Amino acid sequence: MSEALLLESAERAFAATCSHDRVQAAEAAGWAPEVWETVAAMGLPWISVPEEAGGSGGTVADAVAVLGLAGAHAAPVPLAEAGLLAGWLLAGAGLPVDPGPSTVVPGVRGDDLGLRAGVLTGTARRVPWARAVERIVALVDGQVVVVAASSAGLEAGVNLAGEPRDTVVFDRVEPEQVAPAGTGVDPDALWFRGALSRVALMAGALQALADQTAAYAEQRQQFGRPIAGFQAVQEHVVRCAEEAALVDLAAQVSAARVDEGPAAFEVASAKLLANDAVRVATRAAHQVHGAIGLTQEHRLHQLTRRLWSWRAEYGDGWSVRLGRAVAGRPPARLYETIADGSASGITLPVGITS
Repeated sequence: MSEALLLESAERAFAATCSHDRVQAAEAAGWAPEVWETVAAMGLPWISVPEEAGGSGGTVADAVAVLGLAGAHAAPVPLAEAGLLAGWLLAGAGLPVDPGPSTVVPGVRGDDLGLRAGVLTGTARRVPWARAVERIVALVDGQVVVVAASSAGLEAGVNLAGEPRDTVVFDRVEPEQVAPAGTGVDPDALWFRGALSRVALMAGALQALADQTAAYAEQRQQFGRPIAGFQAVQEHVVRCAEEAALVDLAAQVSAARVDEGPAAFEVASAKLLANDAVRVATRAAHQVHGAIGLTQEHRLHQLTRRLWSWRAEYGDGWSVRLGRAVAGRPPARLYETIADGSASGITLPVGITS
């Protein structure tokens, strides 16, 4: 399937299933099975996972493009977790990718998972969609571990957008599968890939926010004319569009570099740009919409709450990390570092920060 056809089909699927009411209902229920069934039937969750591992094939750039559409429609399903993260871990370890919904333990501060004598023990925090999936995939001591979600204890939690972010307790749970992680797969690599997934979702949501803000400014009238005619409103509309375009480009560039190899600099830069764009664009959008944008009946909050939630996930201190990495190189190589990114040989360790 060509990229254009893939994106056209994905857009139709999300538009048909992710209505305002369905997204609202999913926040209450913690799951939208009808949305998952639609996207799973199309193979969308497993784009970028090799076909021989049970995935849909395609590139990371393809997966990022589809995640952008999911973000634009506030799709209440673990699309990023099932393929770009869990599928990547499983395929790299030579394990088959399960066709059901799955998630990944992101590995946040305070987690204490350990694999001893073939059993998994410990607590994982803020695991996306844990209550709704069939399997949980974790990277533990250099091993990829697959556990049936039903075998673990769970304490329900949510992020600002009402998406499940659960605490999962493993009390001597016997994994379904265990295998050494693939080459180059470690907690930092997982963290960067998770950050890329959030950049992709944020890029789509920012574009939807910009489009919605521009349309509202044309429709809303005050003093006998559309508010889009007022300069102050125009500035807010333009700012939303600028931030959305910047993050979309950053997402595309970083995804293309990930397809070529390690791209820590590009992903970190994209996450930094996306995090800042959320602050700027959501403020501008709510200024244009006024009080109506805060109501449950309006779609704006479905985008802005998700943007702030995704902003907080997989780190928000990227400016410090990037600054330290660049400052540690000779001044004469500054332009090379910025222009060539990861290809310049810059290293950017992450560690657990959230």
